[in-house]
Amino acid sequence: MNPDEMILISVDDHIAEPADMFERHVPAKYRDLAPRVVTEDDGREQWYYGQLKGRNLGLNAVAGKPREMYNVDVLRYDEMRPGCYDVHERVRDMDAGGQLAGLNFPNWTGFSGQVLNQGPDREVNLVMIRAYNDWHVDEWCGTYPDRFIPCGILPLFDVEEAARELRRLADKGCHAVTYSENPEALGLPSIHTDYWDPLFAAACDVGTVLCCHLGSSSRSAMLSPDAPASSRMTMSSTMSMWTLGELMWADFWNRFPDLTISITEGDVGWIPYFLWRAEHVHDRHSGWTKHEFPQGGGPSDVFKRHMVCCFISDPIGVKLIDELNDDMVCWESDYPHSDSNWPNAPEDLAEVLAPLTDEQVAKITHRNAMRLFQFDPFATRPQERCTAAALRAESPDVDTVTRVGREADERDLEFWNRIAGGAAARAK
Repeated sequence: MNPDEMILISVDDHIAEPADMFERHVPAKYRDLAPRVVTEDDGREQWYYGQLKGRNLGLNAVAGKPREMYNVDVLRYDEMRPGCYDVHERVRDMDAGGQLAGLNFPNWTGFSGQVLNQGPDREVNLVMIRAYNDWHVDEWCGTYPDRFIPCGILPLFDVEEAARELRRLADKGCHAVTYSENPEALGLPSIHTDYWDPLFAAACDVGTVLCCHLGSSSRSAMLSPDAPASSRMTMSSTMSMWTLGELMWADFWNRFPDLTISITEGDVGWIPYFLWRAEHVHDRHSGWTKHEFPQGGGPSDVFKRHMVCCFISDPIGVKLIDELNDDMVCWESDYPHSDSNWPNAPEDLAEVLAPLTDEQVAKITHRNAMRLFQFDPFATRPQERCTAAALRAESPDVDTVTRVGREADERDLEFWNRIAGGAAARAK
């Protein structure tokens, strides 16, 4: 497999949103209430929405840095590479990494827009969510429409408004929206109620994928509060396991047979076991649980028909690909997060995907993403200009080493332990 010939579309990247993102998109009446970046007394730069703190940058903006310079503590914009927050530099970084396109999730708002949903004034929340989406779709993605799959935030605090915003986004060509991996953990109704039916119906009507990004419930793995940092990082995919465990048994699939949900950033190698386990439970316990599946199938059929999954570099998942539906498996870069293999994805994937057929490789690397998210870069960019080699030739001068920031020190581990302890307390 020649890495130069690969066409790569990621279904999970992120933006360290620029500080001026709201300036052109918030109506004058609400401008004083718009989220802002504040320089703290210690020099850190921090997003605020009113009194609410945004999610910190830290490991979410370390692209190009050696691991000795991975900082967990809050960063400044001048301590990360410009591709994290500048769309023109992002495209150059994508060129350097041989990546054609990407779906970009939010960062400071939380991966399902938690911060913008939790403001005390719902009217203002809705204004800011729409402003975020207009910036993201029209400005960030619209600047390079052949390079980005737009992804919107929803006002999850009001399902009717969420459905309306989903439809508005679809009219703008956006067919991906963030949705929590566990809404109940955010104080919202559970997926096992009918509260979400208007949103699910809207998603089916316009073919929009609901994306359940890892960490979008503001919960983390239920480990000991003093567990080593490496333990928590190792078990980060646990939240996606819980999401899968609930989605397979949800009863709304009977009502919404065309609904598609993405389990994002959780890897895939663990999924076959849980599909087997769910089928075993159904076989042994359906006599008293009385659970009924659409079309007379089982839990694994629900997964294979309705759920998208993705991975950065998961050789176990590739070995078990026949246990999944390869029409619903995608690749992710996760730029600029610490798990990303940028700028070496083509070379990495050539090795990891070597056991697969050319057809399977094409599906995972780009075709599935194009179909699922109604995205066609080839409409404006000739396919021969979409390969890793062609893209790298467009920006040969990119320095892929990030030369700003500081070496990691005790502040980072202390900060990690503080936020991990808080997350553990919230999960109880």
